[in-house]
Amino acid sequence: MDKQNIFITGLPGVGKTTVIRKVLDQLPSGIFCDGFFTGEIRVSGTRVGFEICSLDGRKGILAHKDLKSRHHVGQYGVDVAGFETLVLPLLSSREVQLYIIDEIGRMECFSRQFCQKVTALLDSQIPVFGSVALKGGGFIHDVKSRTDVEITEVTRSNRDDLVVSLTKKIQNRLR
Repeated sequence: MDKQNIFITGLPGVGKTTVIRKVLDQLPSGIFCDGFFTGEIRVSGTRVGFEICSLDGRKGILAHKDLKSRHHVGQYGVDVAGFETLVLPLLSSREVQLYIIDEIGRMECFSRQFCQKVTALLDSQIPVFGSVALKGGGFIHDVKSRTDVEITEVTRSNRDDLVVSLTKKIQNRLR
C-alpha cells in the first residue's frame, strides 16, 4: 500500500528544493497546493541567511547572520515568530489537495506550533509532499519514523530521475 505522505531527504545543496519545484511543475493544472519553500539568501555570492517563500510568492526571513534571536543554528539567528506568521496560515487551508513543506529542519523545528501543525497535517487525509533533514533527532526523527511517511534520499545521481517517479506517486495519492 502507498504511504500517504512523501518526503525527500539528502545532503544540503543536493537539489531537494529543485526536485520539489520540478514535481509541482509536472502536476496537472487545477490541483490546489499550498505550503512553502526555503532558500538561501546570498549577498555577493556569500550565504548570509535563509528565506521562506510561499507558493504564491510571499517571502520572509527564516534565519540571518545579523538577526538577534535566542534561537540559533550555527551563525544564523532564527526568526521563529516571523516564520510562524508566514507559514502557519499556509498550512491551514481546507481547500488544499496537497501540502508542500520544504523543509522540516532544525530551524523550522524551533517552532512548536509548526511541529504541531505538521503532525496534524500528517494525520489528516490530505497528502503532504516535502523535504526533511537528513540528520536530526526530535521532531525530524519522529516524522521520518512515521508509518504513513515514505522517505526517498536525493543524490546528485538520482535527482533528475526522481522527478518522474515522485510525480507519479503524488498523482496516485491525489486520485
